[in-house]
Amino acid sequence: MRFHHKVGVLALALASLTAWAEDAVDFSTRPTGTLEVVARFDGPGPSGIAVTPDGRVFVGFPRHAEDHKGATLAELVQGTLVPFPTAAMSLPSNAPAAQRLLSVHGMTTDTKGNVWVIDDGKRAGIQGIPDGGAKVVGFNPATREVIASVVIRAPALLPDSHLNDLRVDLTHGAKGTAYISDSSFGTSPALVVVDLATGRQRRVLATHPSTQPEQDFLALLEGKPLRYDPKHPTFPVGGADGIALSTDSRRLYYAPLTSRRLYSIPTDVVSDLDVPERTLAAAVKDEGEKGFADGMAMDTQDRLYITDGEHHSILRRWPDGHFDVVARDARIVWPDGIFATAGHVYVTLGQWNRLPSFNGGKDLREPPYLLMRAPLETTAPVDATRMKK
Repeated sequence: MRFHHKVGVLALALASLTAWAEDAVDFSTRPTGTLEVVARFDGPGPSGIAVTPDGRVFVGFPRHAEDHKGATLAELVQGTLVPFPTAAMSLPSNAPAAQRLLSVHGMTTDTKGNVWVIDDGKRAGIQGIPDGGAKVVGFNPATREVIASVVIRAPALLPDSHLNDLRVDLTHGAKGTAYISDSSFGTSPALVVVDLATGRQRRVLATHPSTQPEQDFLALLEGKPLRYDPKHPTFPVGGADGIALSTDSRRLYYAPLTSRRLYSIPTDVVSDLDVPERTLAAAVKDEGEKGFADGMAMDTQDRLYITDGEHHSILRRWPDGHFDVVARDARIVWPDGIFATAGHVYVTLGQWNRLPSFNGGKDLREPPYLLMRAPLETTAPVDATRMKK
């Protein structure tokens, strides 16, 4: 009797464990939220995304990973990519680097609805960044006119710079201030601050932990544990990358790519091009963990949207510091650029971790590349799960 009793108890325990395991697996893979495909791109892969207040969608296609022949900046018009602002400026040409777009990466809009891009100036297979290639460019989307173009040069720009993303603050400076994350193609990340009226620029926090990748960082991407190795990277790595402005433009949020931590600094401090580095360092606030993220975006309610490639998800950080899951879907493979409007959060899926350079020369990307969005008005926290900072 005792033997049969033990067998029965063991069977019940195994059944419970099996059920728990099935539920756990189901939870981690089951889609959450509502995602819709806005556009499919057969190539090249998309990175930056910006949406104007009237709903116009702009997408960036950088050339630093693939020196493609398509538009590096385009507007999505009825499902078709239209070079922006003109074909002459967005398509490859022999024009001087300062007069055209070489490799548009990060993108944003300002509080007036203007579109801003960071041109990292880098083309795959070509050594270095040409003079005039790295720059901040602003456009009036209604007229397609260039409203500002500031070339980034040494010492703000380094030979191994990788100008990644930007935000534009119209509350500081006569024509605004641009904050740029330089994640670096090498091991020299920092933030770059640019006065858009004068062109004056400065490289800041270049040795501060808030801009640096975490040593021995371990990522879990598509089921593979990958250790950070700056000399032999097996996935996209780097320093300061994701960047976002608070709704009132009083605080700048940023994070290294190879890190799980989120940082912020008052814009009154970081916009001052004369403030000592020690003052900048003292003003940085560690906001806690935020997951392994590439892109970040703020909505009008000061909710921060964060890409999470490890979990095929888009996370949302509320002003009180708690997180919820906006969307989780197997199609979210290396979510990159992200943009929040009043009703949706948009995300580009470039599959950058599948590039040949990270996979022994084998291209594992599977076109089409997707631009997706999730509606915010129907989103609710997943179950009762809340991840505190």
